[in-house]
Amino acid sequence: MLTSYGKIVFLLALCLSVFLSWRSFSVMIKAINKGQGKLHFDHLGSRLLKSLSSLFLQNTVLTSRPVVSLIHSLVAWAFILYMLVNLGDVLAGYIANFHFLGTGLIGNIYRLFVDIFSVLGLVGVSSLLIRRFVFSSDELQIRENVLLLDSARKGIKRDSLIVGLFIFFHVGFRFLGESFYLAMGGADQWQPLASIVGTLWLGSDSEILTILFHVCWWLALGLILLFIPYFPKSKHAHLFMGPLNYLTQPYRSAPGTMEKIDFEDENAEQFGIAKMEHMEKTQILDAYACIMCNRCQMACPAYITGKELSPSALEINKRYFLNQNGAKFAGDEETNQSLLDYGLTESALWACTSCAACVEICPVGNEPMYDILNIRRDRVLMEAKFPGQLQNAFNGMERNGNPWNMNKDRMEWAKEEPGLDVKTVEEKPEFDILFWVGCAGAFDQRGQKIAQSFTKILNAAGVNFAVLGSKENCTGDSARRTGNEYLFAMMAESNVENLNRANVKKIVTTCPHCLHTLKNEYPQFGGNYEVIHHTQLIDEMLSTGKLKINSDEEENITFHDPCYLGRHNNVFDEPRRGMKKAGIKISEMDRIRNRSFCCGAGGGNMWKEEEEGQEAVRRERFQEAEKTHAEKLCTACPFCMTMLRDAGNELNSDLPVSDFAEIIANRLV
Repeated sequence: MLTSYGKIVFLLALCLSVFLSWRSFSVMIKAINKGQGKLHFDHLGSRLLKSLSSLFLQNTVLTSRPVVSLIHSLVAWAFILYMLVNLGDVLAGYIANFHFLGTGLIGNIYRLFVDIFSVLGLVGVSSLLIRRFVFSSDELQIRENVLLLDSARKGIKRDSLIVGLFIFFHVGFRFLGESFYLAMGGADQWQPLASIVGTLWLGSDSEILTILFHVCWWLALGLILLFIPYFPKSKHAHLFMGPLNYLTQPYRSAPGTMEKIDFEDENAEQFGIAKMEHMEKTQILDAYACIMCNRCQMACPAYITGKELSPSALEINKRYFLNQNGAKFAGDEETNQSLLDYGLTESALWACTSCAACVEICPVGNEPMYDILNIRRDRVLMEAKFPGQLQNAFNGMERNGNPWNMNKDRMEWAKEEPGLDVKTVEEKPEFDILFWVGCAGAFDQRGQKIAQSFTKILNAAGVNFAVLGSKENCTGDSARRTGNEYLFAMMAESNVENLNRANVKKIVTTCPHCLHTLKNEYPQFGGNYEVIHHTQLIDEMLSTGKLKINSDEEENITFHDPCYLGRHNNVFDEPRRGMKKAGIKISEMDRIRNRSFCCGAGGGNMWKEEEEGQEAVRRERFQEAEKTHAEKLCTACPFCMTMLRDAGNELNSDLPVSDFAEIIANRLV
């Protein structure tokens, strides 16, 4: 128990720490509120459940890096538990003979948990410090060709050291103090580990043990009082800002779904993001939530292949910019600094494939992909600065309704294959399902083969379908992902008008990019349809017996999960089930399903040269497929088809690439 003088000193120190902490936290709060939009609290029950589970279960951390994640979780659980421990220790210092949670079963279980997790926390934080400072794990490094603020490059290690040592000494002194206490009062079966350490001090003078116990009490709680004011500026803020991120981030129908811009708003002066002030509140909160674990960059196809883009560096740069300019930014002044000055480079901006791997893997719910896509909007709409190679695609979408910029009949693909029964909605107004052919199916030579194969499957199964024909235009996916939101809006409005006029209820498409846009983004323009992918429909027809195929021929195939089919729309099982029903053996690559590696075409990269790096994304993926020793590489996206076939040609490989529809069509009875 504290003396009267000690109680006063601790209370004054606590007040000073809270005051300094509030100053830091208030800047953080004002900075977040400086952003646009709002923090979202709709569906509060499910949001709260997700937020609390991320904090207490660490389930979002444990999805990757299993060993390191478990070690991190042990530290997190210990630190969370120590919030109770510190409260109990303060009360014990002010109240004579106080035992937090009593001396019954609950109190005993509490002390057992504290004893065990104190040691686990010490082992965990020691392991993490060794990993960073002794072994210098590559996963924690950011390449020199990536823009990273000098203050961040120097500060990341310093911050990690401060946080790590704080946890080690805070927990360590408290655990050591408990061992001194047990050495005086006798071992406690509910604190076995501290009791074991306490045997080291048996025979020591009781007065010395009392002094050591009090010294440890002051050091353990004093470190907390010293650390709290630093807390908002450290990466340790992720402990609370991560769950807050999950609690307040916008609801999206699917990863990668972008917000609509209201071009009719007469008061709008800015489209897209140029400066921190233009960001949404949730995007600023991302910076404070970032754990600096670099998981996003280790999943990013651009970073892995040596480009200048690191989603992690973007969030870290935002964080250090706010640390340095927080008071100014939180006030009335504008920073007048472009994110391209300190956040990321122009090359990094255009290297993003919008694959959403960074969004999928982030343990605190950060969404750096949206920062990038919205910065692109500013570059295109406000500055008219974008890679020149995109101009042809923009012109093609605007003038001819397709990014290939071809002025041809959209029905040629059907006419070139004898015997295909394809009717337009005018010719067959009473159809059950609309086949959205897509620009690749209409104009790309290889994409036409996919459309023809899928049509054979539809005819074989007796599906009552029709196509829009000349009234179908590009969905505008590439325009939206490259920042040309105005062009996308024009195309979306035109397509929705044609779809609604044809009374379309259900759509099937062979292109995951069309799937994503029609299903998740066209509702913003009044287009509400049931939209499925051809792998889903084929799987359904195989399951119901509507489609008869020959499953006798054995074939070993590896399947590439397209980003816009898998991560964006959660379609993983259907193509695999379909191939298994066809008697095909699937040899999986190392990176599959929601951890699949991108082909490199998304985010408009289909229409421009890949940014400079050590390797092309498409070749990185193709080489992974070759390692399976499969006879064929199967995909389910015309963009992936193009990129992976090009990679095969560049590598002089004899591994053929086919679409799922082609493989099934070749086995039709």
